[in-house]
Amino acid sequence: MAIRFLLRSNLGRIISSPKKFTTDPQNFLTQFSPHSLSNLNSICGYHDGRPRGPLWRGKKMIGKEAVFVIMGLKRFKGEEEKMHCFVKKHVIRLLKSDKIAVLNELERQQEVDLALKIFKIIQKDDWYKPDVFLYKDLITALAKSKKMEAAMDVWSSMRKENLFPDSQTYGEVIRGFLRYGSPADAMNIYEDMKKSPDPPEVLPFRVLLKGLLPHPLLRNRVKQDFEELFPQKHIYDPPEEIFGMH
Repeated sequence: MAIRFLLRSNLGRIISSPKKFTTDPQNFLTQFSPHSLSNLNSICGYHDGRPRGPLWRGKKMIGKEAVFVIMGLKRFKGEEEKMHCFVKKHVIRLLKSDKIAVLNELERQQEVDLALKIFKIIQKDDWYKPDVFLYKDLITALAKSKKMEAAMDVWSSMRKENLFPDSQTYGEVIRGFLRYGSPADAMNIYEDMKKSPDPPEVLPFRVLLKGLLPHPLLRNRVKQDFEELFPQKHIYDPPEEIFGMH
C-alpha cells in the first residue's frame, strides 16, 4: 500500500524524475506538497513499541503462570498424588484472572476433566460469585465431550444457585442426550427450560424436533408447544414411512 502511494504521489514523481530530485537536506522537504507529507506521515507513522492486534490480545489473556499450570495439569493427569501436590503448590495461588484463563483454555482444548477440577477450585475461592457464563462454557464442553453425567452434576450445581443457562446451552445439552440415546433426559432438560425466566428461543426446539423424530409421542408434545410459542415459524415433518411412524 505504501509503494502504491509513493508511485501516485509527488514523492513518486520525484523518484521517477532523478533530474528534479535534490539531496540537499535544507531543500529536501520543499519538494513535497503538504498533502503528500501528511499522507506520508500516516503511512510511516510513529510506532510506540506496543504489540498490536489480536496476537497481542491473545497472548495477554494467558500469562506465563497460567501456561505453566496448564502444562503441569496435563502432565500429571492420572497421577493423583503428583496432581494434588501440583495443585496445592501452583494452582491455588493463581490470581483470579489466571484461573479463569486456565479454565477457558482447558475447555478449548477439550481437557474437560481438568477443566472441571479447576472449576471446583474456583468455586472455593473467596472472590467467587455464581456466574452463569462459567457454568455455560463448562456444561457445553462436557456435553460435546460425551461427559453427560458430569455435565448434569454441574447443571444441578448451577440450578441450586438459581441460575438458568441461555438457549445455546439448553440446545447443546439436549443435543448431547439425544445423540447418546437418552430422549427422556433430553425431555427433562426441556421441561427445565420451560421454567426459565428468559423468553423462549427457537434453537432448542429445533434440536428437539429433529432429535425426537423416532419418538413421535414426545415430538408431538414439543411440536404443540412450538406452534403456540412461534406461530409464524414453519416445522418440517418428513414422511412418516421414513421413520416407521404409522
